[in-house]
Amino acid sequence: MNTKIRDLTSGHVTRTLLRFAGPMFLANLLQSFYSLVDMAVVGRFVGSGGLAAVSSASMLVFLITSACTGLAQGGAVLVAQYEGARQKKQQAEAVLTLFVLAAVFAAAVTAAGFLLYHPALLLMRVPQDAMADADGYMSVVCGGTAFVFGYNAVCAILRGLGDSKRPLYFVLAAAIVNVALDLLLVGGFHKGTWGAAVATVSSQGVSFFIAAAYLWRSRLVAIRWKWKVSKEKAAAILRVGVPSAGQMAVLNFSYMAATGMLNVYGVAVAAASGIGLKVNTFAAMPVWAVGQAVSAMAGQTMGAGRLARTESVARAGVKVSVTASLVMIVFFQLFAARVILLFNDDPQVVSEGILYLRICCSLNCAAYAVMYALNSFATGLGDAAFAFWNSMLDCVLIRIFGSWLLGMVLGYGFVGIYLAEMFAPVLPALAGVIYFKRGKWKTRRLI
Repeated sequence: MNTKIRDLTSGHVTRTLLRFAGPMFLANLLQSFYSLVDMAVVGRFVGSGGLAAVSSASMLVFLITSACTGLAQGGAVLVAQYEGARQKKQQAEAVLTLFVLAAVFAAAVTAAGFLLYHPALLLMRVPQDAMADADGYMSVVCGGTAFVFGYNAVCAILRGLGDSKRPLYFVLAAAIVNVALDLLLVGGFHKGTWGAAVATVSSQGVSFFIAAAYLWRSRLVAIRWKWKVSKEKAAAILRVGVPSAGQMAVLNFSYMAATGMLNVYGVAVAAASGIGLKVNTFAAMPVWAVGQAVSAMAGQTMGAGRLARTESVARAGVKVSVTASLVMIVFFQLFAARVILLFNDDPQVVSEGILYLRICCSLNCAAYAVMYALNSFATGLGDAAFAFWNSMLDCVLIRIFGSWLLGMVLGYGFVGIYLAEMFAPVLPALAGVIYFKRGKWKTRRLI
């Protein structure tokens, strides 16, 4: 076995989980870092119009990314289960099928992106003085969709095999290229948001080609191009990939809806809640990394038919996620004011930001840790439909409907919206616990 590949079906469960999740956590941090640099460079050299354009366009980019990562997740689960079962030929056919699906979906999403990005920006009511920049940014980003699909497919395959270190190196390469080209094209040649988009697409292309070259030369998967694409494996990938993509899209929409409701309460509340959302994103990164590790480990152990270890994976995932979230809760409760001051020193914004963190970085973080770990566990087994509907409970029924009910109907204002955010993951966390305790998951697998 390649020394870079970790056997997720053996060894101490918690230690294996932590070692596998660590590089993914660092990769998440790197991606957030170079996204912030992207925004900072545009804000510094282009101004508020360019910043507004990139901020608005980033919401559409997230929808494209949702389709890419969702499809890749389906491939990761199938590869992991075949890895656990030691069925190398079946695994290679699954990889080939994933690449073909990625190419087809990339073409479809690229075409849809070029047709729809301008009407979507109009629906989002992008300011007129930022519209040209937003259009220019999206026209370049849509052209790089194939790189995003390809990169996510390769990294998903590596995670399914048990390698979380190489994807970190690929993200590092992308970060270096992105930051360097941002400074060169936007700062040096003053190419504005078009330059920022070229930097983003170029970094994605570099990371894809490096990742694909590594996968091909390492011969971790013995692909035979003469093999036919398997309809059965395509269906299995889509069975996980489509709900996973939908789950991410619904989550993004719920936050957009809540942000829209908060914006009516003035600039201070809008700014404070925007900062609070960024802070919560960083607080959730350890949980996301553990969730990705849980999916891969559950996939391999389920493929190997080791039910007792699969159960231990879920328990360890919940314990590690909750522990990480409790550390984050304590930190942000103790240093709420200092954290907000890093982003804005307006006394009213600081005051409202502290209130946001007091409410929205508390109970919900621990509940979200349980929910996400068990949703990831279900996805790793191939039961992504449960994860999707549980996320719908979190995002639509409680976050969106609860925000409207408490904030608008019952008159609690923005505090009511904060309370809905705090309680949003509680019922889904309980649903996840019930799902795990009932044990029907023991009959779930893709292969």
